[in-house]
Amino acid sequence: MGGCGVGTAAVQADRAEQERYGHLARRHPCFSAEGHFKHGRLHLPVSPACNIQCKFCKRAFNKAENRPGVAASILPPDKAAETVTKALALCPDITVAGIAGPGDTLATPHALEAFELIRQEHPGLIHCLSTNGLLLEGLAERIAAAGVQTVTVTVNGVDPGIVEQIVSAIVLDGRAIRGREAAETLIGAQLAGIRKAASLGLVVKINTVLIPGINDSHIGEIAAATRAAGASLINVIPLIPQHELSHIPAPDCFQLSDARRAAEEHLPVFRHCQQCRADACGIPGAGRDFASQLYDQPLEETFSHG
Repeated sequence: MGGCGVGTAAVQADRAEQERYGHLARRHPCFSAEGHFKHGRLHLPVSPACNIQCKFCKRAFNKAENRPGVAASILPPDKAAETVTKALALCPDITVAGIAGPGDTLATPHALEAFELIRQEHPGLIHCLSTNGLLLEGLAERIAAAGVQTVTVTVNGVDPGIVEQIVSAIVLDGRAIRGREAAETLIGAQLAGIRKAASLGLVVKINTVLIPGINDSHIGEIAAATRAAGASLINVIPLIPQHELSHIPAPDCFQLSDARRAAEEHLPVFRHCQQCRADACGIPGAGRDFASQLYDQPLEETFSHG
């Protein structure tokens, strides 16, 4: 992935912003190329449920698939700090304790409960949370209080007509919302959440799934809007064709390169993402993963939406 579409350096105007979060990025393998090959990250799969349904998302429990939304099992939040300790024994180069699913981290209280416990036992680690952003604004202060320093928000469009083609439904305040209303609600919540998180000093990275024929000509607009809201970095990742979008081919290297160049007009671009599992453990750039040694408990929960 890292060798596909290497483009120009980050625009000059972003250098001051990069310095602001550079001390974190250099130690975070999902925020910098330097960190990607030197430092490790641990994904704690404590979040079982999701509050949106993206048309490309197919969550699963297994040990075979290497992609987001997949974990061998769900980890109880009260086991998070213990698991971090075990992971550090396996891979002392871990600098980041992250939660990236397999559902959304804010759809249940599990992730924040886990971070609050991890902070007590391992305050020296970077605490990182990934979310779809639907509930980010209302929970941003608790996220910061739990010791989270970096937040990744998946934003696949800032035009309701485009997002409507990507998201089937959202669940908010106990109500299922579909169509244009769902798209408009999600976009508004994401941008408000990014603004709130950034105002609290959290470093915000954007993940954007590049979907040919849907949002491939829209990446620059996503980068511009999220930068205006306070994001510091963007990661453009290729669609994994599955679920309702299984008929759309993954973008090729040239499409990915073009999208990253469009994004780079507005935000620095992270180019080394490996689209890791929700229970990954190790140094991404080194190709070593300790998840099979770390997570050995049986399956405990299934997914739900809402």
